[in-house]
Parts: sequence; C-alpha cells; structure tokens
Amino acid sequence: MKKVITVGVFDYFHLGHLRLFENAKKLGDYLIVAVQDGDSILKTKPNANVFYTTEQRIELVKALRVVDEVIIYQDVDKILPTIDFDIFVIGEDQTHSGFQKAVKWCEEKGREVIRLPRTPGICSSSIKLQVELLK
Repeated sequence: MKKVITVGVFDYFHLGHLRLFENAKKLGDYLIVAVQDGDSILKTKPNANVFYTTEQRIELVKALRVVDEVIIYQDVDKILPTIDFDIFVIGEDQTHSGFQKAVKWCEEKGREVIRLPRTPGICSSSIKLQVELLK
C-alpha cells in the first residue's frame, strides 16, 4: 500500500484544499493529512488570524471521504520522521525553511516529494481578506 501525506493549516477551508487532497490521494492508496496545531501557528505568526480551532479544522478534514487519516503537527520537518509514508505532497508555494528541511529529509530517506500547483483563483489569504472586509 502506497501512503501519501500532505500538511497544512487548512483554516478557511476551500475548494483548493479539497483539490489538493483529491490529487494527493490519486498518487497512492492511503491519504494522511497533517493539520497544524493552532498554538504552533501563533508561535511563528503571532498576528495570524486563525478562524477555526485545531479541533474544528481536524473535524472538517476528517469528514472528507478522500482523507483516510488526520494527525496534528507542530513543525513539518519534525513530524515527517515519525510517520510511515511513501510520498510527501506539498503546494508549490510551501517553501519556508521547515519545508526545505522536510524536503531534504525526504530526499535523504528515499521518500518521493511531489509539488502540486495551486487551484487558480483560490487562496486562503484572499478569503481572509474578504472576511475581514465584511466585519
């Protein structure tokens, strides 16, 4: 069985997230989605406006039939060594240092890394901005 993992905040859940999960699942038999812990987000981005709690985001992701397992993580480069997987799927814009370390670890351990393009016209940042304007 080929296991695929992808990671993210998945706040302001949208069609782009669903497409990521669907495309990641096509690459294997079992999809693990790691949802970043809210406290961890605020450590690196203290001004982040996280809409849903960690538990709510996990519940949303677990409800999707394309997802086989949901886990929580703090740092992407620290969670991967603890998970049994074959393919690490990330978005083309996930390039910060934690992702760079995670990709390097995958390469050293013979795990495949696949970067998927964003869904055109959809992103959490623009959704957050629209919500802020409605306040």
